[in-house]
Amino acid sequence: MAGGLPFALTVGAAAFLLGVIWGGPFVEILRRLKIGKQIRVELSEGHQKKVGTPTMGGILIILPVVLMALTLNIVAVVRPNDQITGTSILLPLFVLISFSLLGMIDDWEGIARSRGRPRGQGLPGRVKFAAQVGLATLVASVISLYEGGFQFANEILLPLIGVRVPISPLVFIPLTVFIIISMSNAINLTDGLDGLAGIISASAFAAYGVIAYLQGQIFLTQLCFILVGACFAFLWFNAHPAQLFMGDTGSLALGATLGTVAVMTGQWLLLPIIAIVPVAETISVVLQVTYFKRTGGQRLFRMAPLHHHFELGGWSETQVVQRFWLVGLLSAMIGVALVLL
Repeated sequence: MAGGLPFALTVGAAAFLLGVIWGGPFVEILRRLKIGKQIRVELSEGHQKKVGTPTMGGILIILPVVLMALTLNIVAVVRPNDQITGTSILLPLFVLISFSLLGMIDDWEGIARSRGRPRGQGLPGRVKFAAQVGLATLVASVISLYEGGFQFANEILLPLIGVRVPISPLVFIPLTVFIIISMSNAINLTDGLDGLAGIISASAFAAYGVIAYLQGQIFLTQLCFILVGACFAFLWFNAHPAQLFMGDTGSLALGATLGTVAVMTGQWLLLPIIAIVPVAETISVVLQVTYFKRTGGQRLFRMAPLHHHFELGGWSETQVVQRFWLVGLLSAMIGVALVLL
């Protein structure tokens, strides 16, 4: 069947090949344009050596995904009797593109200082958060109010027992907004070590791709595995020592899209399990800030997010990434298992 799991895996592999082929020239273009990353001064000397490494590498993920998904959608319009994909991918694609553009603006502002411009700290936090809220509210409203467009709109699936519980749009919309924004920022916080955000995102999308397939959401399955392939292509250039950084261009977009996919499958209660590493990274930052304020300057962790805590504890960068990935992969497997039970 054209729209089955084998086809989804095939297009995922094609996304990987496409990304690897054009990734080399893309990295060279970023180098020539001096689109270089700025590094926090309090990080280790190993991180300081990464100053100037090309950023905005999320483009390497976003472009192949958008091109491949839209091409499949055009095929569906031209040959409706042999439908390969469907309109259910258009909303997560919108999320991917819009949050990527927001991240791209933030990345561009972040390198402004090195280009002789007055500002170099990225977009102001309030501006970025307001944009995230606006985009997430639009997406949540479409899912909730578009009649017959989404299988699990205004519902929640309870794991293990498989019961669908209806919830009011007044609850569903703000909850969806929270999920999208939280996951967008969670992946952004995870993006601090070579290969970490990419491999964690790929594992989570693979899990939700399988979940979507088990629920008959074939088109969403295809999009998830295209994202997996594109993340793998990015990791080809982001593996330690990284030739390219994801930047907010990629991390904000991947996180928001992951949250959207979780809501569209109705299995968003499993998101803290499947994406346990980004969730733990976020919790570590919240705890660190809260503890710091309440104790007058003391620290709960050596440094937050959590991956820096383990780095300062003696783990090498590759050890942190590999061990976090093992945890992320196992948690993704547990999430799929809970759907099968």
